[in-house]
Amino acid sequence: MDFTGKTAIVTGGSRGIGRAVCLELAKGGANVVLCYAGNEAAAQETVRAVEALGAKALAVHCDVSDSAQVNGLTGAATAAFGQIDILVNNAGITRDNLLMRMSEAEFDAVIAANLKGAFLCMKAVSRLMLKQRYGRIVNLSSVVGLRGNAGQVNYAASKAGVIGMTKSLAKELAARGVTVNAVAPGFIETDMTAVLSDAARAAAQGGIPMGRLGAPEDVAKAVAFLASDETAYITGQVLAVDGGMAM
Repeated sequence: MDFTGKTAIVTGGSRGIGRAVCLELAKGGANVVLCYAGNEAAAQETVRAVEALGAKALAVHCDVSDSAQVNGLTGAATAAFGQIDILVNNAGITRDNLLMRMSEAEFDAVIAANLKGAFLCMKAVSRLMLKQRYGRIVNLSSVVGLRGNAGQVNYAASKAGVIGMTKSLAKELAARGVTVNAVAPGFIETDMTAVLSDAARAAAQGGIPMGRLGAPEDVAKAVAFLASDETAYITGQVLAVDGGMAM
């Protein structure tokens, strides 16, 4: 897939799935603007990895739940590269707890980062993409947003909400050549799943028809596919990358 001359914003691009997405887009020649919330060292490591592939990269500190910071992110991208062609909403957090024990702060934090953050980023790039009559928006949902999961009411709500926003915005932007799709990863080997106990990992793996956890690269390839010119007639869709979990 050729992304030569394209500029992509990847939120939460410092590590895990976000870093894999940055590298996959860079392989196709895209300029990559990645935002990070706290780990600057990891973000700069991703920048160096992108540049090693011959692409250009810029790391920007941004809390995606803050509209002013999101506007600063898009401003930095356009100042550096002149345009924004691709947005990948990957930034996300978890604050797992059973509903009866979940605090309002735990609920609000996840909704703010995962759902409001995606909303603000899509709003910030939509006007630019409409004006240039081209754009690719890819939102990271989750198998949990499709199936639910005990102890993750907040996370499931945020990721199900991402799917609803994806389908709604796809209808708003389709006539101007802007597609909006979602990828729903299953259990992927990232920092989020690294904290699982051996028993929880075994239980998760037992529910995957393929019998293994996925790799960040599995998700990144799906994201790149939906961000490419080859998918100009695909919009409002949810692509599960989960080894068959959601069947």
